Parts: sequence; structure tokens; C-alpha cells
Amino acid sequence: MIDDILLEAEDNMDKAVEVAKDSFASIRTGQASSAMFAHILVDYYGAPTPLQQLAAIAVPEPRTVTISPYDASAKRNIETALRNSDLGVNPSDDGTLIRVNLPILTEERRKDYVKLAKSKAEDAKITLRNMRRKAKDAIDAAVKDGDVGEDDGSRGEKELDSLTKKHTDVIDALLAHKESELLTV
Repeated sequence: MIDDILLEAEDNMDKAVEVAKDSFASIRTGQASSAMFAHILVDYYGAPTPLQQLAAIAVPEPRTVTISPYDASAKRNIETALRNSDLGVNPSDDGTLIRVNLPILTEERRKDYVKLAKSKAEDAKITLRNMRRKAKDAIDAAVKDGDVGEDDGSRGEKELDSLTKKHTDVIDALLAHKESELLTV
């Protein structure tokens, strides 16, 4: 029973770490990547549609991104979505594709992105703590109902704590890597 609770908690914590990785990838660094455009939604015939479903995204140079729409009629909406995004870019249409030149990040903008990364890391840690609390409550309920012994319950809590620490350390490492990426000029 405790093993099932711990297995479910570990699975959920793994998913939380993956979400944190995705949210860190969407934060812009000095170099272009297609992951930066993962959360951009384009108004396509009245429905918000992810940019990746509407266009091919390529990174031919470190600070240049090309976006080739599958449907030429969606170009204007893609440009609008890019301009309105929090990336701070100004796309240009050269007839067949949309070109996005990423400006060099200022020191102030880099610090803002570091703050954003720290905020996302803290959100992920809060999610982990909530999952830990839920699993601990389930272990406590199992001990109280007599389904498992107190020794098994305390062993399960210790395993849960080590599991939580392991995932928190992964998020801290991801944050440290993102900070070094952002602050490297």
C-alpha cells in the first residue's frame, strides 16, 4: 500500500519536473531556439492554435528564427501573435516565410528573465510540496486505519522525504543551469 502511494507520488513529481523543464525552455536566452515559441497561440480561424501546428520553425543562425507557415493565409495572424508575445520580437515577412531576429539581451532584461526563472522554479517546488503533503496524508490515513504498521508508515515518510528532496534538487539544478545561460554574455 505504501509502495503504491510512493510510486504515484514519484510519478507525479517526475511530471512536475518535466513541466518545469518545459517552462524553463520557453524563457529566452541569448540564443534562439524553437522551444521559445512553444507557448505562443495564434488566432487561426477563430480558434487559438499552437504556433507549431501552423508553421515549421527553424533556427538557421544563433539569433535568427525562420517560421514557414503551412497555410499562407495564416501569416498575418502569426506575425500578430509574435508581436503580442512576451518575447519582445518584431517579425518581418519576406514573402515566403517570417523571419525573427532576436535582439541582444540587455543586462536589465537578463535579470528580469532570471527573476522569471526563479519564479517558475518556486512554482514547481510548491507543486512538489503539495504532492508530498497529499502522499503524507495518504500514508497517515493508512496508518490510522490500521492498513499498515507505524514502522512502515515512518519508513514510507522517510522515503517520501528523500523522493521530494531528490526532485527539488533536480529543479534547483535546472534553475542554476538556466541562470548561468541567462547571465553568460
